[in-house]
Amino acid sequence: MSRYEREYGPWDDLDRDEATERAYAIGVAEKLGEYNREELEAVYEAVETSYDRSMVELAYREGRREATAVAEEVDDGAAVWADLVEGETIVVDPGDAPTGGRDGLPEALDPTELLDRQDVDSTGSLDLPDFLEK
Repeated sequence: MSRYEREYGPWDDLDRDEATERAYAIGVAEKLGEYNREELEAVYEAVETSYDRSMVELAYREGRREATAVAEEVDDGAAVWADLVEGETIVVDPGDAPTGGRDGLPEALDPTELLDRQDVDSTGSLDLPDFLEK
């Protein structure tokens, strides 16, 4: 049984946050030599929109990148997994070591309000600008 399978186990349905978390862990596990392409494909298929799929892809790549960076500092796969996925802190030289992991995904993966739709009943766009009102 792989580290990923022990940590996460089976699932039936995933939301975007759960999918990105799992994709991140799959990326870390892959850099540690545990390949699980079937699970990654299943996670991609679990999210509904192309935006969500791109978030899953970014999380997967970030997991691989951070695992590579930490593995350069620490020569122990279990410690890399514990630091990045389980959230246990390992002591490394503070140089360029990533601070991400399950609870610290990069800000690029945070939800954004830019894509939220405006309230349908909003009439604010029809109001006069402030500088025209007295």
